[in-house]
Amino acid sequence: MFSKKECVAMLLAGGQGSRLYALTEKDAKPAVSFGGKYRIIDFPLSNCVNSGIDTVGVLTQYQPLTLNEYIGNGQPWDLDRMSGGVTVLPPYQAKDGADWYKGTANAIYQNLNFINRYSPDYVVVLSGDHIYKMDYSRMLDYHKANNADCTIAVIDVPLSEASRFGIMYADKENRIYEFAEKPANPKSTMASMGIYIFNKNMLEQYLINDAKDPASSNDFGKNIIPTMLNDGARMFAYPFEGYWKDVGTVNSLWEANMDLLGSEPTFDLYDKNWRIFSRNHAYQAQYIGSDAIVENSLVTEGSEIHGTVINSILSGGVYVAPGAVVKDAVLMDGVRILSGAHVTNAIIDGGTVVGIGAVVGAEAAEDGTRKVVVIGNGVTVEPGTCVEAGAIVSANNQ
Repeated sequence: MFSKKECVAMLLAGGQGSRLYALTEKDAKPAVSFGGKYRIIDFPLSNCVNSGIDTVGVLTQYQPLTLNEYIGNGQPWDLDRMSGGVTVLPPYQAKDGADWYKGTANAIYQNLNFINRYSPDYVVVLSGDHIYKMDYSRMLDYHKANNADCTIAVIDVPLSEASRFGIMYADKENRIYEFAEKPANPKSTMASMGIYIFNKNMLEQYLINDAKDPASSNDFGKNIIPTMLNDGARMFAYPFEGYWKDVGTVNSLWEANMDLLGSEPTFDLYDKNWRIFSRNHAYQAQYIGSDAIVENSLVTEGSEIHGTVINSILSGGVYVAPGAVVKDAVLMDGVRILSGAHVTNAIIDGGTVVGIGAVVGAEAAEDGTRKVVVIGNGVTVEPGTCVEAGAIVSANNQ
């Protein structure tokens, strides 16, 4: 017997994240480390808990092992509940056969049984690859107040970037009258954040109809949203003015990490009223050597620093040897930077060793343009090696 829930969240976390290259060769994008102590999926999961949503289905597909292990029973996010909590939902074999999730809408369609267990009035659909803090309960109140069938969270983006997003066109009351998926010539800067609230019964009917259409891409942006608009559904844009970052590219992931730095960071993780929860290792305390130099950096427990670290993010268990220099870089769990090595403008995945005297990356150009190096999991950069700016290095292409 399952208790009725007013609202259930469905978190799409099966993305491959191919534009993160070596960082997602072995892991789904939502499992990528972020900010020293977190993984990307911590943010939507924490948002759910902080918003009072205690029933979350996490839809996984691509390279799910690390992500599934990380989520576990949901205890770090207070989602280890007798009723509700977090449930990992991979594709499965049903009576009529097995199938991968074909698109975002199809993924939800294949899990209607999970949703209907709780007889919710509303369903929140979320992406597992964005960095932000958001109170979904406020968005739900807005949805109710407008007697909406669907509410879509939107954020204002520069016109030069609008073609990367689904773009909304809305009237003065924020009722959406037109939608364009990644338009070549956008006429609006109101971009979809990939966060939707639907009335459950209406969502279910549209998903069922969409599944019957052989020509459909089974996608919310390409199919469900346009069809609902064409049918005259009450659809509203919910303006969001806080920090939000789609970290689907190397540069955006690097930028989002850098946004955590400074005495007044662009994205503040120190708000005690909106904590971001995570599953962390039990590392020992960090150690900063007597000759070490550390400036404007986040250094996670378990790290040992004897060299120079400037404007960087260090995850747990990182080692920076005497004479090594790390600048404008993101180092994930267990990275070792050996004596005399220089790392600049880089993201280095866990377990990698940068050998003695190696040079990884370069300073930004005079016009501010930078090329971020990406080094994948468990790579060894040989002593004295030079890894040029913007290079992508993985264990498969060494």
